[in-house]
Amino acid sequence: MKTNIFVTTVLCCSTIVSASHAEEIGSVDTEFKWLGPDHKIVVEAFDDPKIEGITCYLSRSKKGGLKGMVGLAEETSDASLACRQVGPIRMVGEPKDGEKVFSESRSLIFKKLQVVRFFDKKRQTYIYLAYSDRVIEGSPQNAISTVPIQSWSSR
Repeated sequence: MKTNIFVTTVLCCSTIVSASHAEEIGSVDTEFKWLGPDHKIVVEAFDDPKIEGITCYLSRSKKGGLKGMVGLAEETSDASLACRQVGPIRMVGEPKDGEKVFSESRSLIFKKLQVVRFFDKKRQTYIYLAYSDRVIEGSPQNAISTVPIQSWSSR
């Protein structure tokens, strides 16, 4: 009984955290599972919280099966990232180099997928880096996307 309450709590919390950071745009199945949902690739969008006018699109794997269904599967470190200027650039806060703009748990406790932002002042370009880290050992797999600041005329 205690285990079921714990699993239910973990599922609810992980769903809330994911939903507050990114909007699912779509997904494709990659492997059929007899029990539980299929393995899939999910495409999500999130807006930079401190820079209006920039949206990032992130694709990542999502394990299905029984472990995936109850939130116990450890996800891979693979991710793809594309960030674009979608409107006029406007600062909402004070952006800092290396600041986290997105974070999502990739395992029950220790692994996270993160996106951080940097600014190349010389080239007037924002750089977004996606990577996975773990308490003990991270992964060298990463993805990068750049957004050069351009004037935006109303259409």
